[in-house]
Amino acid sequence: MVFSSKTQLATFAGGCFWCVEAPFEDLDGVISVISGYSGGKEKNPTYSEVSSGKTSHKEAVQITFDPEVISYSELVDIFWQTYDPTDVGGSFYDRGPQYESAIFFHDAEQKKVAEESKARLDKSGRFKKPVATPIIKYTNFYAAEDYHQDYYKKSPKEYYAYRNGSGRDAFIKANWPELSAKKYQATPKSELKKNLTPLQYEVTMENATEYAFQNEYNGNKESGIYVCIVSGAPLFSSKDKYESGSGWPSFTKPIDARVIDKPIDKELGMTRVEVRSKLGGSHLGHVFYDGPAPTNLRYCMNSAAMKFIPKTEMQAKGYGDYLWLVD
Repeated sequence: MVFSSKTQLATFAGGCFWCVEAPFEDLDGVISVISGYSGGKEKNPTYSEVSSGKTSHKEAVQITFDPEVISYSELVDIFWQTYDPTDVGGSFYDRGPQYESAIFFHDAEQKKVAEESKARLDKSGRFKKPVATPIIKYTNFYAAEDYHQDYYKKSPKEYYAYRNGSGRDAFIKANWPELSAKKYQATPKSELKKNLTPLQYEVTMENATEYAFQNEYNGNKESGIYVCIVSGAPLFSSKDKYESGSGWPSFTKPIDARVIDKPIDKELGMTRVEVRSKLGGSHLGHVFYDGPAPTNLRYCMNSAAMKFIPKTEMQAKGYGDYLWLVD
């Protein structure tokens, strides 16, 4: 569902466009994801021309998104996790400049966000080699042929065989933490009734809102991460927390937008964007388009829907993979 009339574009190249397109398809706030060709001089290139290296284009995807629901910064964070950003000369077993990665920025703000994100990832030491993905000014984009669009839906058997055979899935699994319902299982409601406080249950399961300024984490300035109280899934980093003056803990973005849902909330006579824990199936709060740069979003969360894990305890409690997002 489209929330506002605002739209922006994000254009990424990460090797085979089928594999970069799919991760963005089901994100709330993403209006469309198109596979195509970008960065070259030739007009209206075809797949056979680009894939054979006869043009100066790269396989790429172009995302149209609503900045009032999801930020460019969140999309960049996800993009890094879809391919090998240290690969030079191609992507997995697809070789040649047509399969090299790139972030094509559309304006100065996108350039700044991408450069800062790249520097932070490089500094993290997550990879043995430096991040090689160039950040390039956007010039053009040509949509690929229809049979390439939504390829993961049209030909799932071939799509997943390609991902597995190329080594892409193995690389992602080896370098990024798992965020799945298998690892972060939601607690049954019957157990939540017993284990949560009445307020925690009302907020998470009945969409209640706790009192402003009278909640556990509004004034918390300690380093660490905030996790879903129902599933344990990581939600927010203290690095992205700021004082909004609203009386509730506020963040500029989540750790990974793929672990939250943002349905349109029309209760109380207002139209707002709700924030829910995808893996916990629980209400977290709302997101508003009145936050600071770089996202301009304010994730206004209920303390009662989260549990804070101090930085000093993250490794012992199984969240060591997220320490670089806190530092």
